[in-house]
Amino acid sequence: SDGLDQILYDQPSDWDVVDAVKKVAGERGEPPARIALAWLMSKPAVTAPIVGATKLKHLEDAVAAAEIELTAEEVAVLEAPYRAHPVRGLAAPRS
Repeated sequence: SDGLDQILYDQPSDWDVVDAVKKVAGERGEPPARIALAWLMSKPAVTAPIVGATKLKHLEDAVAAAEIELTAEEVAVLEAPYRAHPVRGLAAPRS
């Protein structure tokens, strides 16, 4: 509701990623937040995901996501629509 979605997530493929998360979540009977966090935690480079929990439900989803193991097929569905974004919000390096 703060408008940042219009600045940071302005490519049509961004919403395709959301749809992919909802698809996998629906097939598993899990909330999309749990699937998104399970995907994030499955990446070796992620050692401590930052979860901004403002409600108990957010924390419960984060804890439950740690128990979800996605299949290779589910990961492929989640990652297929992703398209890289140009870097935004950083100043150009000084020469």
